[in-house]
Amino acid sequence: MITLLFLIMTSPGVLSSSTQLAAIYPQDPAVRIGSSLTATCSVSSELGMHASSLYWTLNGKRLSASLYTVLSPTALSVTLPPLVGSRQRSGDNLVCHNNGGHVLAGSCLYVGMPPEKPVNLTCWSRNTKDLTCQWAPGGQGETYITTKYILKYKLRWYSQEKECEDYNTGQPYTCYIPRDLALFTPYEIWVEASNQLGSAVSDVIYLDILDVVTTDPPANVHVSRVGDLEDQLSVRWSTPPALKDFLFQAKYQIRYRLEDSIEWKVVDDVGNQTSCRLAGLRPGTVYFVQVRCNPVGILGSRKAGIWSDWSHPTAASTPLSERVMGGSCDSKSGQQNSTLRRDLKQFFGWVRKHAYGCSSMSIKLYDQWRVWLQKSHKTRNQVGSSR
Repeated sequence: MITLLFLIMTSPGVLSSSTQLAAIYPQDPAVRIGSSLTATCSVSSELGMHASSLYWTLNGKRLSASLYTVLSPTALSVTLPPLVGSRQRSGDNLVCHNNGGHVLAGSCLYVGMPPEKPVNLTCWSRNTKDLTCQWAPGGQGETYITTKYILKYKLRWYSQEKECEDYNTGQPYTCYIPRDLALFTPYEIWVEASNQLGSAVSDVIYLDILDVVTTDPPANVHVSRVGDLEDQLSVRWSTPPALKDFLFQAKYQIRYRLEDSIEWKVVDDVGNQTSCRLAGLRPGTVYFVQVRCNPVGILGSRKAGIWSDWSHPTAASTPLSERVMGGSCDSKSGQQNSTLRRDLKQFFGWVRKHAYGCSSMSIKLYDQWRVWLQKSHKTRNQVGSSR
């Protein structure tokens, strides 16, 4: 409405005294989508104009005279058909004009829906120091008019409720509580939504800060080759520094992809190690690797933690296979490759039965087997070249 009054006071062709001599009723109404509305423009007899000479516009578009009713020499009403949602959050502009086009009075129409109960309220704490909560608007979400959301929280069983104040997180329907949070005591948290047409309250969630802890991505992620083994890369990282003084059982995940691919392969069973060997990779290929952390059981919590963001991608390449570089003219190479594939299949079948993921036992055995295989291959090449 402030914008509309400024328009009335400053636009060319606007009657300077119209703000005292004309008015629209109801002023700035809020109505539900699908409702009809009758508004009346009343002018002072001092203006010396008859109501039949007036006309209405809605958002700058002149309304049909068939919608008008002359109530008296100084009052003209307009009945709007079932309304659709407001075009802008600040409302639709309904304006009364004289026959010369001058603005006599204006009103803002807020056409929308009352909010529905907010849903999917979730919260997480970064390193136990703060709390961020996010939710979704109920129903279809769109109310067409400004809807205010307030996140409220309190310690369960006692203390007064507080309101979250920082909604400038860059994410919609999110609020950030930066400090002064209690540990080992559950909180009650909920969201209240309201606009000019009604209000709604979300379900209350109950949580202990320690049960919803996430952390920074693992630091110092390094990816390197494993000697001359052309199908392996070694990945090492450090525990997130913000949690180094906390008692917890870390859980890690690794994901990696080819340089020219967008599909990631995830290694779920890394456990609480801070290193892992990726095997079965393509020789002579660049890989991107990321690591993330889940602080499970922090300070004795029995709840699963929340995964951190992935670390920044780290790139490394596997060595180029000697067999790929040198090629072979041996007529028996096809048979040897067939034997190699069979041996690999047998070896990995045994590994799957006796070890999992990044198990040091499986890696050690695999390394020994690969070194032996490469030495045998080099010996055969030397014998062949000496003949």
